[in-house]
Amino acid sequence: MKYVCDAPGGSIWLRIESEEEAAAESAQMQHSMERHFRAEMDRARQSFRPPSSVFFEQEIGLKGHLQKEMALFLSLRDDSGTPRVTAMVPQTRDPQRQLRPIILGHANTDPYVKHADAIHALAKHLQMTLDRARCYPYPPGRHWPVS
Repeated sequence: MKYVCDAPGGSIWLRIESEEEAAAESAQMQHSMERHFRAEMDRARQSFRPPSSVFFEQEIGLKGHLQKEMALFLSLRDDSGTPRVTAMVPQTRDPQRQLRPIILGHANTDPYVKHADAIHALAKHLQMTLDRARCYPYPPGRHWPVS
């Protein structure tokens, strides 16, 4: 994971960069954000054009391409490293792509109840709006069972 920005209360936002990190985040947070990560990775891989036709050089530049093309997957961690919120947001440099941000708390709960200040700090850092009505995909007050 890579540091993105600070949040109130000693928390920090980190970027999830690998399938293993996404799987661990989903397991700890008991949600299916890993599925979105894998779908984004597959979409970005399809647009990758290798710089060489030599077999062992085929993946040169792939990691950078994926990070540039994929949505951002982020984890809010408290001062002990425990994940509190997971977010999927579009790249700020790609306004043409219509990707709805998703922000989830543990077991798909509403993260805005406890972490609105941290989400606002992320929005300010990314220079985008991350309002509850658009980013939390479930009806207000409804708690989804852990799957």
